Amino acid sequence: MANSIEDFFPGGSVPNLRIKHIEAPPAEAALPEPENLDEAMARAIEILQGKKLAVITGAGISTDSGLPDYRSPGSPPRHPMTLQQFMASSPMRSHYWARNHVGWSRPYRAIPNAGHYALAHLEQRGIVTGVITQNIDMLHASAGTTRLVNLHGRGDRVVCTQCGMFIDRAELHKKLTELNPGWTERHVADAEIAPDTDAAIADTAGFVVADCPRCGGILRTDVVFFGGTVRKDDIEEGRAICAQSDALLVAGSSLSVASAMRFVRETAKVGQPIVIINRGTTRGDKFADEHVYMGTSRALPYLDVTLRNPKDLLAGPTHPHLRRR
Repeated sequence: MANSIEDFFPGGSVPNLRIKHIEAPPAEAALPEPENLDEAMARAIEILQGKKLAVITGAGISTDSGLPDYRSPGSPPRHPMTLQQFMASSPMRSHYWARNHVGWSRPYRAIPNAGHYALAHLEQRGIVTGVITQNIDMLHASAGTTRLVNLHGRGDRVVCTQCGMFIDRAELHKKLTELNPGWTERHVADAEIAPDTDAAIADTAGFVVADCPRCGGILRTDVVFFGGTVRKDDIEEGRAICAQSDALLVAGSSLSVASAMRFVRETAKVGQPIVIINRGTTRGDKFADEHVYMGTSRALPYLDVTLRNPKDLLAGPTHPHLRRR
């Protein structure tokens, strides 16, 4: 049974990763939302019109669905757990699952917002090639996006670290509730919850963890822990989406982690335009042709009603009043 960290790092050569605490800018750093949408979006429309778009999204697209993010101005500091810490000891796993058990219910109840639906509709119209998301909330899938790269994993399922069996997160929630009756009710009222469903609970002693029902192995959420590596298949699919597109749109991400930033660098290297829509500054600003400081729930629906399919532009005017007589 894979119950020790040595099973995952042969010879006991555990990487000594030092994960920085995530500190967001102060709330006063946030720029005011522009009042005139047409003026604020004019340059972005000019750049993106007639192009097929690859899209990168981050936690900022889900804030209007009631989910927090990490790095928007005013967000509380976070202290994420690494996979090495999780696998190293039973108390750490109990601590992780106790907090996740409380925090998981919020994204489970969340519904897509206007930004998610706008991207799904843009994909249906042939304008968006695909979405590369850093989020684990699965709201893009719920909104109808079909070509989707879940770069940091999926919060709707867990995986056994020994046999690889997947278990629906809702089913595990029922099991954890049976093992820890009343736990959520005692802690949910005053717990701050992070985008990775980690609830800020200090006292997690006594929480009982469920093992894999098939082999008894250690269960973990099917997500990329901080300091972990993204699946190679997901990176290649993200690159394929970018290669099949004419421009890159970043929506609701500060691009603070390398997993998403790599696509920005690679797009800039081949000379394709980049537009960023985010309330705050990002690591990709120096590569961007335009940065719109705006929430995605306003900007993305505007793109949906303003951008036209590249094929329609090549075919010329289709409106009956614009056709040649």
